[in-house]
Amino acid sequence: MTLWSAAEVAEATAGTATTDWTASGVSIDTRTLRPGDLFVALKAARDGHDFVADALAMGAAAALVSHVPDGVSKDAPLLIVDDVLAGLEALGVAARARTEARVVAVTGSVGKTSTKEMLRAMLGDQGRTHASVASYNNHWGVPLTLARMPADTEYAVIEIGMNHPGEISPLARMVRPHVAMITTVAAAHLAAFDNIAAIAVEKASIIDGLEYGGTAILNNDCETAAILQAKAHDAKRRDVGFGEHGFDFVLKTVDLQENTTVVQAEANGTPLLFKIGAVGKHYAMNGLGALAAVEAVGGDLALAVQSLGRWSSYQGRGAREVIYLDPVETHLTLELIDDSYNANPASMQAAFEVLAAAKVTSDTGRVSKGRRICFVGDMKELGDEADALHADLADHPAMQHIDTVHCVGALMQGLRKALPAQKQGVWTQDASEMAGQVRRLLDSGDVVLVKGSLSMKLALVVDAIRKMGHPIDLGIDPQNKSRDS
Repeated sequence: MTLWSAAEVAEATAGTATTDWTASGVSIDTRTLRPGDLFVALKAARDGHDFVADALAMGAAAALVSHVPDGVSKDAPLLIVDDVLAGLEALGVAARARTEARVVAVTGSVGKTSTKEMLRAMLGDQGRTHASVASYNNHWGVPLTLARMPADTEYAVIEIGMNHPGEISPLARMVRPHVAMITTVAAAHLAAFDNIAAIAVEKASIIDGLEYGGTAILNNDCETAAILQAKAHDAKRRDVGFGEHGFDFVLKTVDLQENTTVVQAEANGTPLLFKIGAVGKHYAMNGLGALAAVEAVGGDLALAVQSLGRWSSYQGRGAREVIYLDPVETHLTLELIDDSYNANPASMQAAFEVLAAAKVTSDTGRVSKGRRICFVGDMKELGDEADALHADLADHPAMQHIDTVHCVGALMQGLRKALPAQKQGVWTQDASEMAGQVRRLLDSGDVVLVKGSLSMKLALVVDAIRKMGHPIDLGIDPQNKSRDS
């Protein structure tokens, strides 16, 4: 399938094509490039121009460049522009302009990627759906996602993130969504913002890009809900509230079962019952908001409920696995909750609630009582409040049901010191050191949570736990991998 022709890209970017070509995809990384892709030579940690020759040798249809790279023939298939990032942005704008797709944009301090994947699953069962890969939600990820969108797409789901003020609005204007959803506003990226209210203002700027007649799906339970609502009102855009205090989609009850969350809610006054193949109240909230977004974008709510019931979390995002510790004594198991991809105070608290609700098994291992154990790593980008926010985790009600907390990183020393002595586990400076100790810290019957910011590399601890035995998948799709912040 042809995604772009040389003439179309040249027109979109005001660039010059050296030859005629067609591309079936768009790539920025030779490690994931497929034959037929247009390779975009972005400058990041490395200059993409250094990889153009390799990309062409691997079958790239052409390369988007600002000059002819060394070692590349002048008659090679190139599209030459003044600035590569600006060219990618222009291509994304052109892709959005040529499609009649109904577009949903998702942002929020917690749950962006999970919600985007829920929407991908629900809308994907109702029409040709295009969505962000992984957490491609920044200044290059959003235009790349748009540039990859086929012209005949019927639904699109675009994730928009931020680290600093002023990032969301220009991306939202590029996306031009018909529906914009804000999952929640919480203490994340405080190093770049004065307070949570300032974060709310930035998140609310996604409404700047809403199409005329568009709808904002807003979390009514967060403390800054009034800021979000005021933004929608000022922009003269319809807003739909969800949550326990939701105006339209109201959360009534949440039942956390072993591998499923069952939710009773109301949608515009009509009873709504749905389930999700992941455990946690935060999944219930995100699912409710996602259902509101499906209805707002013109999807079938009843079909969406069925699709949501088949969705489950994925690796690094709360995926659950049974680890068989002995190939013969198959009753010797522990359960792993892999939430190692990212962390902030709100998502950490949500993960504690999931662990607290988990069912342990006693009288199977050397420790007679099954335990709820967590390995937690530093939460990054919290600014001056970082120490207090780590220590405050000790006071969360779910901590009463957690037996031992093992801590990784300098900031997590604050949590460890704030815990009662009987809950204080091992502390290490880095995840590699902790990974070497997991065998002696765990036993059959335990349920184990692993969570921390990506840079803390808690995935090493997850891998060490998996290597204790033989993992059995509990319905997680290994291809459905993504990240959140």
